Formats: sequence, structure tokens, C-alpha cells
Amino acid sequence: MESPLTSSSYDTTPDRKHASLSQPASLQQTPSSSHGETKLRTKRSSLAFRIRDHVKMGPKWSETVKGKLRLGARIIQQGGRENIFKQIFAVEEGEQLLKASQCYLSTTSGPIAGLLFVSTQKVAFCSERSISFPSPTGEVIKTPYKVLIPIKKIKRANQSENVDNPAQKYIEIVTVDDCDFWFMGFLRYEKAISNLHKALSLAS
Repeated sequence: MESPLTSSSYDTTPDRKHASLSQPASLQQTPSSSHGETKLRTKRSSLAFRIRDHVKMGPKWSETVKGKLRLGARIIQQGGRENIFKQIFAVEEGEQLLKASQCYLSTTSGPIAGLLFVSTQKVAFCSERSISFPSPTGEVIKTPYKVLIPIKKIKRANQSENVDNPAQKYIEIVTVDDCDFWFMGFLRYEKAISNLHKALSLAS
């Protein structure tokens, strides 16, 4: 089995050729930002709308709800999101977790639900469920989809929104080698972007 795809800026698994990262379709159709500058609107969505929107992004409503229940049980069993972060990703000495958010990673295969972790050293994502993908030998392998981006490798973090539905907000992370990652469907968008900016500020 080949090792997960790696580069100087980030690690992802499974290999991106099976689930390539992608700009959300709504932004491809009607972009709300240009040259890294985002046209922010003042309209803010309610938490109820965000929960509904978050659940609707999943492929099936029933499967999405089951996934959320499994994630909630896992968080309780493992003693909180910080413990999950430490178990999944290597934590450096002195590294502090600033925020863990439920959201979706945009890929060409569709949005992948999971947890986005923002720490003083990295931005990391891990899917709620294992993703099936073919190995070089033709076997079907199941593994959580993970993304790890060191803070020092992030060029910028952009805020964007769907111009047709401003309540749908996105975070775009661009690395120093111009790879971009799109996250959406946040339940607490303002807290997520605020802590991401805090992490970038601490690293500068």
C-alpha cells in the first residue's frame, strides 16, 4: 500500500486523485471574492439555519444524522475533542488546540463531513467516517480522510459566501505552494474564522 500523498505544505489521505479537493460549486457559479478580497455581507444567519444547512450538505439526511450521533458518542467516549485531536494528529510540545469545528471539506467527490482542528501549530481535518478508495493493487481500502496543514505553510485564509445565499459561508485556506482547501457548513463560523486568524497571527 502506498503512503498518503505528501508535499511540503500539507498531508492528505486518501490520495487526492480519488477525492480531489474542490472549490464549492456555489462559488464556482457565482463567486463572491476576487484576488483574495472577499465582499462580505452584513446579513447573519441563525444557528437554526446553520444546523439545517449543515445537515442538508450530507448525501443522505438519515446517514448524516447517524454520523452526527456517532461523532457525538465518540467525543464523549474519548473525553472531548482535544483528546481526539491528540490521538489522530502528532502534537508538538507547547502546541495548544484553539478550536475544533464540525464542518465539511469540499472535494470533487462531494462534501466530506468531519472535524476541523485549529491549533497554534496546524490546521487539521479528519472525516467523521472512513472513506473507501482503491489501492494501487486494486483492493478497496477504508480510512478516515485527513488533511494536515502546518500554520507556517499557510499563505492566507479567505472568507467567502454564496452570493445567492449569503448565509452559506466558506473558509478558503491557500498554502505557500498555491494549493487551496475549502471548508463549509460551519455551525459556528465566526468562532472558526476568528481562531484561524488568531493562529496565523501568533505564527507571524
